Amino acid sequence: MLNKIEGFIIKSIPYGETNKIVTIYTREAGKLTAMARGAKKPASRLAAITQTFTHGYFLIRASRGMGTLEQGELISSVRHIRSDLETTAYAGLVVELIDRLTETEQPNAGIFQLLQEAFHAMEEGYDPEAISLFVQWKMLPVAGIHPILHECANCGATEGEFAFSFQQIGFLCHRCFSVDPYIIRLSPTQIKLIRTFFSVPLDQIGTLTLKKTTKTFMEKLISTIYHEQIGIYLKSRKFIEQLERTPELQRRKENPEEEG
Repeated sequence: MLNKIEGFIIKSIPYGETNKIVTIYTREAGKLTAMARGAKKPASRLAAITQTFTHGYFLIRASRGMGTLEQGELISSVRHIRSDLETTAYAGLVVELIDRLTETEQPNAGIFQLLQEAFHAMEEGYDPEAISLFVQWKMLPVAGIHPILHECANCGATEGEFAFSFQQIGFLCHRCFSVDPYIIRLSPTQIKLIRTFFSVPLDQIGTLTLKKTTKTFMEKLISTIYHEQIGIYLKSRKFIEQLERTPELQRRKENPEEEG
């Protein structure tokens, strides 16, 4: 039985001398894995369509075990994501996270839309690091984490100074700071950003430019949640950390950006 489905290649690994095993996050069926026979051959009709990040229609022959990718129809080759090393790195973080947090054949239209919006924004030239932060915050409920960000997690207060508590997985107001000795104090701007990352749809954000220091702070916050509460450390983070230390990327980030 052949099924034609829309999806994104979120993983593509070599298998044997000529084949690939591809993981596709699809609109209709969630995450699927398929064998792409001969896809490693440069002349193969599957060579281009099986590259990571590719958006397309995929014709998959279902079987008891792993399906077989018969052919594909390109929707977008995401050229900007592929051509810019920094964007490639953060797109890699996005697909690794989605792969780690999802089960095979469990459809989730929200995750597909999030992936589609994230890649579209990266292709349009928006800050890939900021986009990856949006994805990481929005994927928390998929991992079973529902942070309390609209009020104090301890007393329910909505006004006052706030801090983030990993113990409570949410905000604590200044009246409840003693509940967690390891709170992280937050500025009003940081509070607003966290709420935006978590609750506002990516396609409704518009232009949002963040200082590097702000992004670094937010990255440490969300990566700590994933590491301590979920037990996930993404391999792609190591590559990003190495990339951050390269002279070329440091030069690109020399001029401080404005938040807005």
